[in-house]
Amino acid sequence: MSKKLKNISFPIQKPLVMGILNVTPDSFYDGGKFCSIEKALDQVNKMQNEGVDIIDIGAFSSKPNASEISIEEEKKRIIPVVKEIIKSYPNLYLSVDTYRTEIAETCVNLGVKMINDIYGGRYDKSMIKFITNNKIPYVLMHMKGNPKTMQKNINYDNFKQEIIEFFNKKNKEFIKLGHEKLIIDPGFGFGKTIEQNYKLINMIPDLKKINKNILIGLSRKSMIYKVINSNAENSLNSTSILNTLCLKYGAKILRVHDVKEAKEVIKMLNLVENNK
Repeated sequence: MSKKLKNISFPIQKPLVMGILNVTPDSFYDGGKFCSIEKALDQVNKMQNEGVDIIDIGAFSSKPNASEISIEEEKKRIIPVVKEIIKSYPNLYLSVDTYRTEIAETCVNLGVKMINDIYGGRYDKSMIKFITNNKIPYVLMHMKGNPKTMQKNINYDNFKQEIIEFFNKKNKEFIKLGHEKLIIDPGFGFGKTIEQNYKLINMIPDLKKINKNILIGLSRKSMIYKVINSNAENSLNSTSILNTLCLKYGAKILRVHDVKEAKEVIKMLNLVENNK
């Protein structure tokens, strides 16, 4: 059964699933799988049939030590895919994973409804103005440095305090600018040790006091497979366990590679919550 979601109300009330569509040759889990338009559309169809709420399309890898691609290369990868998805699935709620305002603006003009920015506006100084002027739903993530350097920059004077202060400041900025569609992403794996990533999970109730729209993106990451001595391919079960905990603590969007399993997590947790 397909679910078509034309809009999202803020603050987000019910948990949503954001399906990942990487049109990249080098992403850590699915790099190269969906680079052609045909394969990308097949994956979109699969996710839609599994009940996805949002599809997040990314054209660059942000795994640790990843190199930056040019804006020309990003355009070449993402624009044709966005156009074809909107043409074939006009009612799908699409997000684009980009930190460049020019890409964001082009995609929004094509019909994309959300921007997911791993730099939180630090890379392109015109991004925040574009987002707030146009009241576009915006995922703002915490990351120290950039993907190339982030895992070399994991020293914090006070980890919890720095994360809380970062989101407090950003949230106030957006409120001051009259933007009420901010989503915060703690940035699992972005400039954090394994232990700090798990501390982040326990910090969700604190983050919820700042902004209830919390996105969790830990699907199949090394913070999971290094702990279970495995690999991304065999990390689905552990991903589902952590997603369950994050929802229990107050997360509202699960960003995942596996839509069906994430929807099952939400369904099971809802059943437990409704039968206390």
